[in-house]
Amino acid sequence: MASKFLATAIRRNIGKSSGASFRLCRFSTASAVAAVEPLEEESSGISMKGVKISGRPLYLDMQATSPVDPRVLDAMLPYYVSRYGNPHSRTHLYGWESEQAVESARAQVSALINASPKEIIFTSGATESNNISIKGVMHFYKDKKRHVITTQTEHKCVLDSCRHLQQEGFEITYLPVNPDGLVDLDKLRASIRPDTGLVSVMMVNNEIGVIQPMEEIGKICKEHNVPLHTDAAQALGKIPIDVNKMNISLMSLSGHKIYGPKGIGALYMRRRPRIRVEPQMNGGGQERGIRSGTVPTPLVVGFGAACELAMKEMEYDDTRIRELQQRLLNGIRSKLEGVVVNGSEESRYAGNLNLSFAFVEGESLLMGLKEVAVSSGSACTSASLEPSYVLRALELMRTWPIPP
Repeated sequence: MASKFLATAIRRNIGKSSGASFRLCRFSTASAVAAVEPLEEESSGISMKGVKISGRPLYLDMQATSPVDPRVLDAMLPYYVSRYGNPHSRTHLYGWESEQAVESARAQVSALINASPKEIIFTSGATESNNISIKGVMHFYKDKKRHVITTQTEHKCVLDSCRHLQQEGFEITYLPVNPDGLVDLDKLRASIRPDTGLVSVMMVNNEIGVIQPMEEIGKICKEHNVPLHTDAAQALGKIPIDVNKMNISLMSLSGHKIYGPKGIGALYMRRRPRIRVEPQMNGGGQERGIRSGTVPTPLVVGFGAACELAMKEMEYDDTRIRELQQRLLNGIRSKLEGVVVNGSEESRYAGNLNLSFAFVEGESLLMGLKEVAVSSGSACTSASLEPSYVLRALELMRTWPIPP
C-alpha cells in the first residue's frame, strides 16, 4: 500500500511540473530527460525482466547516472566521424586538432573548480581517480607516511582502496559520522598523526547527498600539513567548488553525473604546493605520466562541454531542483506517516532525497514502484540485499519506530 501511495505522490508532484510528456520548454542540464526510442511494447505495455509497466518509468536515479545533454553530444560527434586523429600524434593536422580539443576541454573542466588546466589529469572516471589518489600518494610517500584518515560513509571504491592499503601494512582510521552524516571536525583533528599521509573525505555523499564542510576540513589539513583528497563525483557542476578556498590537494571527478558521457573523468592534482603520486598503470606516459593510455578525444570533449554548461546553468538548476525536491517531499509526507529524511536537511545537495519509510523494507517498496526508476542505495551495491553501510554508519536503524 505504501508503494502505491508513494508512486502516486511522485507522479503528481514531479510529473506534472514537466508536462505530460516530461519535456521542458527550456532544456536544463539538471532536469531534462533524454528522448529515447521506446522498447518493444506489448498490447498491455512494456515488459522487462518479467515486469510489465504501462510505459517508460519516471527516472529519479540521477545520482547513479544522467543522460547525455544533446548539446554535449553535438560537441562530441565531429571527433567520432571527421576529427578522429590521435591527440598524441604530433606530426599532422588530425593529431593537432584533436590535441587542441583536449586542451580546450581541460580548460573547461579546470574553470569549473577554479584550478589551472595544468592541474587536470584525464582518467576513465572517479573510481580510477580515487585509486590513483589514495594508493598513488601513499605508495609515493610510503617511507615516511603510513597512515590514512577517511570516513565510514565514503564511496565503495575509496573504502576498498583503503582496505587494499591495509593489506600492504598501512594503517587506516575510519572516522564515524554524526547522525546527520557530517564529519565531526574535532575527531578529525584528533586523528591526525605525524605519519598521516592523506585525509580523504567525500564532498557530496553519493547515497544521502550531505555536503561536507570542505573549507573547515581543508583548514585542519593545512594546519597539519596533510594532503586532502575529496571524491567530488557527486558535487561537480552541482555546488560551487573552489579548490583554493577548500585547500584541496587531490580531487576525483566524473563526467556522466553532469550530463556528460560515461567512461571519462578527471583527477585534479595541486601543483603549488606540489602533490606527488605513484602512477597505477604503466604505458606511453600520457597525462604527465600519471595516467598512461590514449586520451579519448570525443569523451574528453563531451566532459568539457558538460562542465561549461554546468557552470552557466548551475544557479538556475539549483533553484529549480530545490523547489522540486521540497514539492516531492511535501507530497509524500501528506500521504504517508513515518517518513524520515536520511542525513542533514540543511547541508544537502538539492538533487538528492534519501528517505526511510517505517514498517516497510526498501526492496519491497521498490518492487511496488514499477513505474518509477529509483534506488535503495548506490548503483555499485544495488544488487546486494544488505542494508546500506552508509545508513548503518548514521545509526538510523536504532531510531526507527517499532511496529505495534
